[in-house]
Amino acid sequence: MSLKEVPRTFQTPSQIIVVGGGAAGFFGAIAAARAHRQAQITLLEAGPEPLAKVRISGGGRCNVTHHCFDPAQLVTHYPRGGKALRGAFTRFQPRNTVDWFQDRGVKLKTEADGRMFPVTDDSATIVDCLQREARQLGVTLRVKSAVSGVTRTESGFTVTLRSGETLQCDRLLLATGSSPQGHRIAASLGHKVLSPVPSLFTFNVADPALRSLAGVSVEPVNLKLSLPNTKPLTQTGPLLITHWGLSGPAVLKLSAWGARSLHEQRYKGTLQVNWLPEMTMDEIRAELQAARAQVPKRAIMNHCPLPLSRRLWMYLVQRVGLDESLTWANLPKKGVNGLVEQMSRGQFAISGKGVFKEEFVTCGGVKLSEVDFKTMQSRRCPGLFLAGEVLDIDGVTGGFNFQSAWTTGWLAGQAIGCS
Repeated sequence: MSLKEVPRTFQTPSQIIVVGGGAAGFFGAIAAARAHRQAQITLLEAGPEPLAKVRISGGGRCNVTHHCFDPAQLVTHYPRGGKALRGAFTRFQPRNTVDWFQDRGVKLKTEADGRMFPVTDDSATIVDCLQREARQLGVTLRVKSAVSGVTRTESGFTVTLRSGETLQCDRLLLATGSSPQGHRIAASLGHKVLSPVPSLFTFNVADPALRSLAGVSVEPVNLKLSLPNTKPLTQTGPLLITHWGLSGPAVLKLSAWGARSLHEQRYKGTLQVNWLPEMTMDEIRAELQAARAQVPKRAIMNHCPLPLSRRLWMYLVQRVGLDESLTWANLPKKGVNGLVEQMSRGQFAISGKGVFKEEFVTCGGVKLSEVDFKTMQSRRCPGLFLAGEVLDIDGVTGGFNFQSAWTTGWLAGQAIGCS
């Protein structure tokens, strides 16, 4: 897919400052440097080194993007921001991301679940590529350069660093992620910021017997999350039992779609688990009845007629309250009904939230209606551009958050030199 770069029939500004050295900031600075060769571009990073989240993504392998090349389908993976991104993805989407890195000698591979990683399985490959490209294009990177404030001037912006130093620029790209300081800067320049709350997290379940199954995974399961005054949310996919409760892609996706509601309910709710979504309740009941006839003398605890791990089966039998020595021949109808219910509609009380590794994602940020998604320029403050998680955009796990960073960064970089 060819990319239509902006025509260079304008006067390029002399100074562009990018605040935030993450994925969106780096990609935006690179795109700006390539599209506006006369500009002097300075990239400010508050920490000691840039691209910190890129380094840890995917367990250190970097989940660069997702193998979904249809913009209409791609936007369905964003609990917030999908509608705004629909047009943006027609201009820069995962296929463009793959081509961009390929053109710079970095090949990506696709795994069974659609996630895309560098063939090296090393996030340093992506970090090095971005840093090398920025250097070659003359981008000035400054680390340990936290910004304390930004002031609008007649000719552009004054950027004040925490050290007291001030910098002047004609255009400003704000790509500070979910940083509170970035949101404060956006608010000071006239934007409404929706309060950030966690997204992509695991569920705490105060059940010691469940937690003792830590490490057991089930694929697939069907989940239904019920919260007061909210329509139930559902997800299907892999589930992982942990020493604090429940995790895995199905839980993480559910947490993303329910992020705001879960926050309002202080992360308490009811989770219904269908451990065997590919079987109907009648089919499960038939398998249990068959076991009564085929192995009548065996203890129920020691014989599982269903496609479940032995440890999980024993736990679910205990949840029904059946005696460990009870044999299949002596299983009462009430016991059959209880097992069917546990397999298909087991209820778990969520008592709080956990974390998803070190990849902290939030929902919330700058209100999307205040940004022109053709250029990523602010509708409130001319000359200000925004990209990445500083916006009220978040995707589910699988490379979607990085893709929105690449897309919005590229669009902002392309447009930031236009008069």
